Amino acid sequence: MATKHKPAHKSAHKASSGSIDDGKLFAFLGVFLTLLGFLIVYFGKRNNKYAMFYAKQGLVLFIAYVILWIVGIIPILGWIIAIVGSVVLLVLWIIGCINALSGKEKYIPLIGKYADKLDL
Repeated sequence: MATKHKPAHKSAHKASSGSIDDGKLFAFLGVFLTLLGFLIVYFGKRNNKYAMFYAKQGLVLFIAYVILWIVGIIPILGWIIAIVGSVVLLVLWIIGCINALSGKEKYIPLIGKYADKLDL
């Protein structure tokens, strides 16, 4: 009676599938938690290209929020810019979270090109 052996490549396939899912989780955290997410990815999954792609974009989102916060100190015009800019960044943050879970590297509009320039 012949015994059936499982092919060795199936376990390797599961491992690569798990690393893709792991990259998605860390990519999502990188965008969702912005600065904290970037630090988690940088120190935990620095070699995961997919996670770092989105972590850098999360860092740029955080920097943009800080700039808006500083601009918001200026009376009237700064307040208006800060409110409108915050809504725009909120939309970009949501887009980034969705993109990170997609499994494909997609730039977040307006900020992705700046994140790409970060050499970390």
